[in-house]
Amino acid sequence: MLNYDLTPEQDMLRKTIRDFAEKEIKPVRQKLDEKEEFSVELTKKMGQLGMFGMTVDPKWGGQGLDYLSYCIAVEEIARVDGCQAATVAAENTLGILPIYRWGTEEQKKKYLPELCSGEKLWGFGLTEPDAGSDAGNSKTNARLENGQWVINGSKIFITNAANPITAGVTVQAVTGRDGDGKKEISCIIVEQGTPGYTAREMHKKLVWRSSNTAELYFEDVKVPEGNLLGKRGEGFKMMLSTLDHGRLGIAAMGVGGAQGAFEAALDYAKVRKTFGVPICKHQAIAFKLADMAMEIEAARNLLYKACWLKDQGRPFGKEAAMAKLYASEVMNRVVNHAVQIYGGYGLMEEYPVAKFFRDQKLLEIGEGSSEVQRIVISRHLGC
Repeated sequence: MLNYDLTPEQDMLRKTIRDFAEKEIKPVRQKLDEKEEFSVELTKKMGQLGMFGMTVDPKWGGQGLDYLSYCIAVEEIARVDGCQAATVAAENTLGILPIYRWGTEEQKKKYLPELCSGEKLWGFGLTEPDAGSDAGNSKTNARLENGQWVINGSKIFITNAANPITAGVTVQAVTGRDGDGKKEISCIIVEQGTPGYTAREMHKKLVWRSSNTAELYFEDVKVPEGNLLGKRGEGFKMMLSTLDHGRLGIAAMGVGGAQGAFEAALDYAKVRKTFGVPICKHQAIAFKLADMAMEIEAARNLLYKACWLKDQGRPFGKEAAMAKLYASEVMNRVVNHAVQIYGGYGLMEEYPVAKFFRDQKLLEIGEGSSEVQRIVISRHLGC
């Protein structure tokens, strides 16, 4: 029997996060966006609310929640501000998940409690200038010398990797080649402040201006052999698995962002008058709003099913890719309608739909572009 009701705990979580987002994030989102300022204060408040390590066992400082609850939380933050939602989503998956799933007991004990509390953040160094969608083309390399990994290379567009509370980053690097000459890719932990390692904050972004984005540089960076995360040569598999989980968070951002833009457009359409009546009374606008509501509901159901599959321990990669692809493209259509409904005012940064319009674009690019999602889905179909 199908049951679309949330549990009382999930319903309470939604209300709690929505209240926090309205009271704490909404009043400062515009100022932070204009200043391109990452907020340590907001991040720590979100940590105190339990928004980091949401699916991590309480043994390591996490909340022990299911993935549906996690995505509901991300959705509610994104409904108000995609930047703060990006901090939460990236930290829970790209930052915390690899350490939680593949870290040694010692690594978990050392890093997870502070990361799950929000006192510290962690990045995942995957993307490079010439290795985005083609992540296997990574050129950053690490060689083992005298019990130490020596890392050289660079990364770009890494979330949460260069702010005052960043503790370190997990780096995907080429650690050798097999007998056929194929790259051996591994993941290595590098702590902030390690000699030769530089994390530089990126500015002048179109999107997510108050989210922390970094360029990383490694010049003969030496870390202990024990900083290897997981097994040597399995870094690429770890990365792909991490991205499967990350797509749920991006989909939640799409659903939440679309919901926020829709609500802003609906409210505006009820008060803005033309020809003597609110514009929502005109069929041209009413039909736009109807389409927006319908597509958001479809995207939310697709996301929640993918989360349900994950929580049931079933394969969910195809559904996660579908949810990420569809939700990000639904938000594209919704924010376009929202700006159109606002008319000239929608082009002004003082109105919320302008920010929703800008922030949406990254959802079609980050953690696997829309084109890559279609490749993933087609492969699941046996093509």
